[in-house]
Amino acid sequence: MPDNDAPSPASLTELPLFPLGTVLFPGALLPLQLFELRYLQMIGECERLGTGFGVVTLTQGREVHRPGAVAEQFEPIGTRVQIERIERPQAGVVLVWCRGVERFEIHSTQQRSDGLWRGQVQDLPTEPHMPVPDHLQYLIPQIQAALATLSAQDSVLPHWPQPWALDDCAWLSHRWCELLPLPLAMKYRLFTLREPLMRLELVGDMVESTPSGGSADQKPPANS
Repeated sequence: MPDNDAPSPASLTELPLFPLGTVLFPGALLPLQLFELRYLQMIGECERLGTGFGVVTLTQGREVHRPGAVAEQFEPIGTRVQIERIERPQAGVVLVWCRGVERFEIHSTQQRSDGLWRGQVQDLPTEPHMPVPDHLQYLIPQIQAALATLSAQDSVLPHWPQPWALDDCAWLSHRWCELLPLPLAMKYRLFTLREPLMRLELVGDMVESTPSGGSADQKPPANS
């Protein structure tokens, strides 16, 4: 039967895809060192056209292609990125700093002869602003301290540009999910949730507040 929820062709865009063994949350900075020909060409095209690309989470295969290796497979939901800085320290090597912008869903893919994946993707709706409820307020000072510590380290670009949206469920939950040492599959499940309060509630289940509410400790994730 036809899928009534199928996107119209006008809602789809073509995007170069970069499969990585990570989950990139919106707002996060991703530094990359590129040397494979397919990605050097991809960055050259993005730079020339002023466009970005999409980061998707590997489920099979390796980040660096090797002849005879298992074919790459990846999750259907990824993150569109914007390129913030490019450096070329030597021939055949490109350093790229990019930032996650918005999530998308892949509807079809094809692989070019040089190995680069391209996808027909549909952007997912931006998560609505939602204030952090009182019972989850204890998550704010803990992550604020972690972000401040990490931001004080030397970096070509800020990890998270100010001002920080600490009282927004989406932004706060993204930062917690980005930094918590969770299994990749669990990070991806949290990433795909479309309800920011639900995601933050699940973070709250893993991060236990003290009786004073002034600090928190991570509880072991279930089924990890």
